[in-house]
Amino acid sequence: MPRVYVNRRAGYEYELLDRYEAGLSLTGSEVKSIRAGGVDFRDAFARLNGRNIDLEGLYIPPYKEATYNNHEPRRPRRLLLHRMEIEKIRRALDQKGLTLVPTRLYQQGRYFKVELALARGKKLHDKRRADAEKTVRRELREY
Repeated sequence: MPRVYVNRRAGYEYELLDRYEAGLSLTGSEVKSIRAGGVDFRDAFARLNGRNIDLEGLYIPPYKEATYNNHEPRRPRRLLLHRMEIEKIRRALDQKGLTLVPTRLYQQGRYFKVELALARGKKLHDKRRADAEKTVRRELREY
C-alpha cells in the first residue's frame, strides 16, 4: 500500500490558496528510500529557477543498501509541471507575500507526486484563532 507523507505544519504556518500536482524527478536510491519511509518536510519549499521549479530542503534519508552513488539527502529536486502551470505560478509569486509550499508527497501508479500550494504566511493572531476553532470542534464532537 503506497504511503502518503503530509506536511502538517504547512496548514498551521500558512493560509493555503491554490493547489497544484507536480511530478518529482528522483534517482533510484531516492525512490527506494521513500518506499522504506522517513521523508521529512521540515525545511521544504519550492523555488522558481529560470523556467523550472525546484523543490529544496525536502529530506529523503540515504538508502542503506545503495552503493557508492547514494543520493544527497537534501539536494534540490526538479518538479515536473506544464509550462502554463509554471507561468501561472510565476505570476502568482510576483504578488507580495506568497510562497510555494509542498503539502503532500504520494505515489500514483509508478510515479511519485508532490502537491504544492500557493500560500500566504499566517500572523500569530490567525494561528490562535485556528487553534480556538479546532478546540471548539473537538469539544462539539465529544458531546
